[in-house]
Amino acid sequence: MNVFELNKIAGAVLATALGVMGVGIVADFIYEPIEAEEPAYVIAVASAEEGIEDATEAAAVEPIAVRLQIADADQGQKEAKKCLACHTFEEGGANKVGPNLWNIVGRTTASVSDFGYSEALSAAGGQGRSWAFEDLDGFLEAPKSAFQGTTMSFAGLKKPGARADVIAYLRSLSDSPVPLPGAAEAEPEESANEQAPTEDESGTGNQASEPEAEAEPAR
Repeated sequence: MNVFELNKIAGAVLATALGVMGVGIVADFIYEPIEAEEPAYVIAVASAEEGIEDATEAAAVEPIAVRLQIADADQGQKEAKKCLACHTFEEGGANKVGPNLWNIVGRTTASVSDFGYSEALSAAGGQGRSWAFEDLDGFLEAPKSAFQGTTMSFAGLKKPGARADVIAYLRSLSDSPVPLPGAAEAEPEESANEQAPTEDESGTGNQASEPEAEAEPAR
């Protein structure tokens, strides 16, 4: 192989390399990526302030005794329709996946004789626990938290007003409905630090005491 052929081979290799480089440069100009001004998917992250607001809202839930004063039993009946798949509500109704709920308010927990309750509810019934308004409120909010080990698969009603409506409806399912708790029972007691007005506050403490009138001698 002479020098001329070697030069031809080297020139071909160099020309190929230059061609590849040129194609790459042209492609960069043609297919230059366009960066989006805003991300296509925005991941929402709760701020600390939002977390505080949620906690404040949760802490501001009124006791069930207060909510029952304005609860709507008719609305509760509509809300309870989602429970018909597992429960009956009429007197003498058959048990289904869950027990019949007639006269449940105030009834001893796990007291329907022909229904197989979970161990958690059976234990509560054995201790004499009953379905008081507060217990129903907690159970309807989160069954598995209220009674750990319950087999009830319902996720719960998160809205306090909806729970109060349902409980008002359940209360009506009785020949002798349990009396509503008084709203005053749910009001916070007066703080021990709040004392009655002192004499100074009532306007008598700082007044200069007037000299007592001298008793007149007996006549």
